[in-house]
Formats: sequence, C-alpha cells, structure tokens
Amino acid sequence: MSVEDVVEFEELAQRAPETVSLELVDGKLGVKPVPDGDHGEIVMWLLRQCLQQRPELGLYPEQGLVVEGWHAGRVKPDGALAPIGTFAGQGEWAAPDHVLMTAEVPARDHDADRLERYEKGCGYARSGIPVHLVIDRNSDTLTVFSDLRDGEYCQRRTYSYGATVGLPAPVAITLHTEKLKDYAR
Repeated sequence: MSVEDVVEFEELAQRAPETVSLELVDGKLGVKPVPDGDHGEIVMWLLRQCLQQRPELGLYPEQGLVVEGWHAGRVKPDGALAPIGTFAGQGEWAAPDHVLMTAEVPARDHDADRLERYEKGCGYARSGIPVHLVIDRNSDTLTVFSDLRDGEYCQRRTYSYGATVGLPAPVAITLHTEKLKDYAR
C-alpha cells in the first residue's frame, strides 16, 4: 500500500459519518459499527479495573494506531493501555510504541467479529504490542493473547465470564470478571 493510499484513507476516515468508524486492516478497508450500550459498559468496566490497579496507565478508547509493517494499517482498538501522556501531541493515528495492551469487544456482526478477533490481533502482534485481550460477547469469554515472539502471540488463554483473569506482564492487572455476566445476552 502506498503512502498516497494511506493519506487518502485518513482523509476518507475523517469524513466518515458518525454511525461508523473506518479502519485500514491488512490493506483492506474495514468498517467498525457504532457500539451498543453493553459494549460501552464492558469498556468502562475494563477502564475502571485498569485505572484502579495501575493508575499510572490509561486505557484509551478508540485511539487510532498506526500498525506499520502490516500493510500500513490504521486501527482503532476498543482500548489501548499505555502510560498516561503517551498520546499527547499525536494526531488521530499514533504510533503504538508504548502500548502495553489492546482490547477488543467484538460486535455481534460476523464481519466485525472476524476483523476484531483475528485480523486486528495479528496486526497488534506484528506491531510489538505485548498483550491483546478479546472480550467475546458471543461466547461470554475473555481470551488473553501474550508471549510475543517474532511478531506472533505464542500464548492464548480463554476464560469464562466470572473467572479471575491475571493479565501477564507488562500489564500485570487482575480482572475480576463476575460483572461481565450482567452484559451477557
């Protein structure tokens, strides 16, 4: 993908209607639907857990990340955990250099589901983000991807809602997931 294509995408993303968010994933245009209420509550639940345990970090919702080396991708995870101040002075699309974890809460839509479950996770790994968390509302589970080696996550652990989930270093946060049962449908 050329620099001109990326610039063109960024201009298109700025003009997208409020009902969608555009991403450039693995060289393809991706459309992320507007989140529903349960999605927002899950992201807020995660944000509170992170801030309570690691106040020096922020969970930045919908922060655009440039995932270079991955078809010059532009993605917006549901949460990007990074030290406070990491994104100061950066534009809509920031480097993922200091991001410790990305989090995705996939929509109940099949296309978004594949995008958020697989394709974006591969991009996060190739960009060097140590931990990737997927909170899956279709199966009422959390999956933690970690042990990053050569641009791939070598460890994948899945937990049911209600479990206590320890996120590995450098995140080092324990998630108490009982509350997620309130958002199971």
